Amino acid sequence: MQELTPNQIVEELDKYIIGQGNAKKSVAIALRNRWRRQQVEGELKEEIMPNNIIMIGPTGVGKTEIARRLANLASAPFIKVEASKFTEVGYVGRDVEAMVRDLVDLAVNMVKKEKSLEVSHKAAESAQEKILNLLLPHPPRKTNQDKEQGFSLTKELDDKRNKTLEKLREKLKEGKLDHRTIDIEVPEERFPVVEIFSPAGIEELGFNFQEMFSGMLPKKTKKRKVTVGEAQKILTQEQIGRLVDMEEVVSTAMERVENSGIIFVDELDKIVGEKIKSAGPDVSREGVQRDLLPIVEGTNVMTKYGMVKTDHILFIAAGAFHITKPADLIPELQGRFPIRVELDSLTAEDFIRILTEPKNALIKQYTALLATEGVEIQFESDAITEIAMIASLVNERTENIGARRLHTVLTTLLEDIMFRIPEAKLKRYIVTREMVIETLKTIVENKDLSRYIL
Repeated sequence: MQELTPNQIVEELDKYIIGQGNAKKSVAIALRNRWRRQQVEGELKEEIMPNNIIMIGPTGVGKTEIARRLANLASAPFIKVEASKFTEVGYVGRDVEAMVRDLVDLAVNMVKKEKSLEVSHKAAESAQEKILNLLLPHPPRKTNQDKEQGFSLTKELDDKRNKTLEKLREKLKEGKLDHRTIDIEVPEERFPVVEIFSPAGIEELGFNFQEMFSGMLPKKTKKRKVTVGEAQKILTQEQIGRLVDMEEVVSTAMERVENSGIIFVDELDKIVGEKIKSAGPDVSREGVQRDLLPIVEGTNVMTKYGMVKTDHILFIAAGAFHITKPADLIPELQGRFPIRVELDSLTAEDFIRILTEPKNALIKQYTALLATEGVEIQFESDAITEIAMIASLVNERTENIGARRLHTVLTTLLEDIMFRIPEAKLKRYIVTREMVIETLKTIVENKDLSRYIL
């Protein structure tokens, strides 16, 4: 985990998310507290629990983006789940423990990728040597009888082979041999993957016959004709598989999940039943809350890699809470989310900043896309203001989807340009306020069109 101060964490989040200072401050403190806990010695370390957070605010204001960027900063396993996708045990659907299993799978893949990068150079060198030996095989060893008859390899022939090998090595590194074909041995799939249907949750442990028998039976290979370029990729991956210690990968991944894992539970308000309860779905909603409670409190969850403790996983929940409020959650679950922060609705001024300031701002994205066609596109400042005003107006008139409205407005605005540019001779395009008004005027004025197009 990077040793970033809360202020540095907020500065990093500011590069991608506009506004929402209170939310950024809360998650920055929560992330720093995880680092602080790691520095604590003795038994007290296990007693320090994460400060889980509920973010309250309409869609498109940055809730998910804050959590995702936070996980990137911490290099932590991160998964986003929708609370509405889960059902109470006994109902058809996913059980809440699946989110922990998914997080473990993600962490294993993350660590495996890191370990693979560490050994990739060594694996590539090993693959190159294999290819060179296929391109220029060693002469067969001679028997004692052959040697007596004068057929043994001389030093001169050895030197000649080594010189040829060096020339081939240079050509291989330069990619000059990539289109030559060679025969290589590749593992043969012996068992089809078979899913086991069993009670809820167990099938997600991912059992299949290939995993069960792979270590018990000898591996069978088959010859395959491929180009040198393809062979290099196949053999490098094969060598990486041999060099990466999967036991170490799993051990590191489990440790990361237990100490720095982040689960983002979106749509938490969707599992809150209304005060006047009706039979059926509301029972399931409260049931999901009760199933979620032990996971958030801290329990052991069985995964295909072993048991995982959820005590120190950070849970960040989010929801619009238009009809309900966090106080409608069951009291026990409320107590497990001590920090609550309300995110602000976005204004036209926020939209202007969102369009231009973040590292991944939409205007920067479109500029980069059109640059691939050799076209320079420029947005005049009053054109950007007009786009922001239109997005804000459509949000007010129809459904408020926050910053996501900017995607729909810009896509509609630039649709004709994006279609014509590959054949057009223009190398520079300027988006003016007049063009924005002219292109979007009819759609904005007609509420029905706005609803369907923007």
